[in-house]
Amino acid sequence: MSMPSAEESGPVFRRVPDLGALELLLAVARHGSLGRAARDLGITQPAASSRIRAMERRLGVALVDRSPRGSRLTAEGVLVTDWARRVVEAAEAFDAGAQALRGRRDSRLRVAASMTIAEYLLPGWLIALRAERPGTAVSLHAGNSALVAERLLAGEADLGFVEGLSVPTGLDAAVIGHDRLVVVAAPSHPWARRRTPLTAAELAATPLILREEGSGTRQVLDAALAAAGGVAPPLLELASTTAVKAAVLSGAGPSVLSELALGEELASRRLARIPLEDVRLRRDLRAVWRTGHRPTGPARDLLSLTRAAH
Repeated sequence: MSMPSAEESGPVFRRVPDLGALELLLAVARHGSLGRAARDLGITQPAASSRIRAMERRLGVALVDRSPRGSRLTAEGVLVTDWARRVVEAAEAFDAGAQALRGRRDSRLRVAASMTIAEYLLPGWLIALRAERPGTAVSLHAGNSALVAERLLAGEADLGFVEGLSVPTGLDAAVIGHDRLVVVAAPSHPWARRRTPLTAAELAATPLILREEGSGTRQVLDAALAAAGGVAPPLLELASTTAVKAAVLSGAGPSVLSELALGEELASRRLARIPLEDVRLRRDLRAVWRTGHRPTGPARDLLSLTRAAH
């Protein structure tokens, strides 16, 4: 039996890219451009290119295809980006915890939010909350709607935000906004050249790039297509909206995503919105908390801010 090499069995930090490199990869996925990603992180483009090449050498796979029109993730890059997001989220949670330990804070707020809300709405709410409560230590856990419910019921979060069709058992809720799911594809996809709307049967029969089961996005889509035979087995199943977008942008296939997450890509025509008939893909966005535990203190203030924004 072969024994692992020293490189394979050594400390994990010698085998895994550093957080700066992972954040850069996420920025490339977000912007579709190495230059814009570098500016976003405050580094030079040569430094960003060098860091991506070093990460590719360490992992032994190509992550980014570069061209005069921009940078896009390879298929391997899409998967690595999904894993990188989890590592960065864990690091952010670690950092939030360390900050709370460094100072004597008079309050804390533990928030759990489904991915779309965490990525596209919650940052603005938390900035507003900091202006009102600068002494509040906030920690955020982002996951799908099912995991948000689990954290609340386990007493590991004070307030949650979900995107599903219904309120999970054991939780109370308040509607704080609305969202719509839309069908999108790369401009090169045949659907982008259709002259007639897509039917529910066509959408249901097509393997799509989808969020995982348990996500609010998946729940809404499953319910909407139930009468048309249900969702076909996914082409790819990924754990974040950003990862799904990156896969669609790469031309891997079409998807159904939150309209909140697609503003930049639709405006720049990097993704095409595919008309759809006779399918309801509207959903409510909800704040949730344990039944009988109405939000108080900073959780109550955050809930008020979300309502004021809509």
